[in-house]
Amino acid sequence: MSETPDEHPGELPQERPRELPEEQPRPQADGGDERRTGGQHAQARPESPRTPAGDGRALTGRQRLVKGLWPPRVTRAQLIVALLLFVLGLGLAIQVRSHNDSSALRGARQEDLVRILDELDDRTQRLEDEKQSLEGQRTELENSSDQAEEARKQTVEKERQLGILAGTVAAQGPGITVTVDDPKHRVKADMLLDTIQELRAAGAEAIQIGDVRVVASTYLTDEGKSVRIDGHKVEAPFRFKVIGKSQDLTPALSIPGGVVQTLEKEQATVVVQEEKKIVVDALRPAKTPDYAQSSSR
Repeated sequence: MSETPDEHPGELPQERPRELPEEQPRPQADGGDERRTGGQHAQARPESPRTPAGDGRALTGRQRLVKGLWPPRVTRAQLIVALLLFVLGLGLAIQVRSHNDSSALRGARQEDLVRILDELDDRTQRLEDEKQSLEGQRTELENSSDQAEEARKQTVEKERQLGILAGTVAAQGPGITVTVDDPKHRVKADMLLDTIQELRAAGAEAIQIGDVRVVASTYLTDEGKSVRIDGHKVEAPFRFKVIGKSQDLTPALSIPGGVVQTLEKEQATVVVQEEKKIVVDALRPAKTPDYAQSSSR
């Protein structure tokens, strides 16, 4: 027997209300939660993978860097390269140090080195002669019967020597004359000063330029076409009278790159003559010091 949908005929069947299925959550591609911001869906950024530490915690970037660098993994090739670089650096440091120690003479020319050696030999010889002279004076004082008279004689001789150096007494002896002709007036005071210094270094004992005695306090200045020496005007040609050993004075001026070549580059003419007797008669007045006093008792 079949069932009828409705027991009462003539009546329309009533529809049953349909139930909507429950809304299922949308699957997330990255496993994160959706966040709603300003009406738009914003997905959370995926976190960077972390390497778990020994105790189960994830390592940070700094920890991974330290773990990659330490302990260092050094190969035999790296050790050999480091050793070679160390030896190379040590050799360069030693070479630079030795170069700085001898750079003052390393860059000098051969002519300059020869001149320096000659000057050192001359100074050594002069000091040796002075030593022998002082020893002779001491011997004379010790052997003299009248030591007071001998001491007075030596004092007078010493005064004469100091007077020559100070320019208070005239002097004569072998030496050279140097004549500098400057028709174009291109020779300046510094060039004449270099000439004086070169002569002194070669052993000059007394120098006179024109009518002016050159001493330790001498100064030179330019004044137009002339030069002033200790305030005295001196014009070309400049004539030097020098007392000393001519065998040392002449080469000192004539070395390559020396005084003569420097003056000739300025189109000046330099004439050096050796003389058996040079008279230096220009005198400087003896000045009494205002404050300095003798300390001898």
